[in-house]
Amino acid sequence: MLTHAFSRLQGPVTRSRLWWCATSLDAPKTPGPEDAEETASPDEAPIRWQLVERVRREIAAGVYETSGKWETALDRLLERISEG
Repeated sequence: MLTHAFSRLQGPVTRSRLWWCATSLDAPKTPGPEDAEETASPDEAPIRWQLVERVRREIAAGVYETSGKWETALDRLLERISEG
């Protein structure tokens, strides 16, 4: 069993999903813009693949979620709820 990050829930972990394993040496590379089936519209921001890979590594290591990030997320959620 593995203790999962912030919530400390215990449960099985699978690394069989290719997107999750993309940071290991033997896994296929993370898809990039050249792999996209559709092009993004001019309104959409491009995907920052280096950031995606870093966040995946941090999640896998169990260091991504912090109390500061949770506080910020909750504050933003409350703002959106109060806006209507």
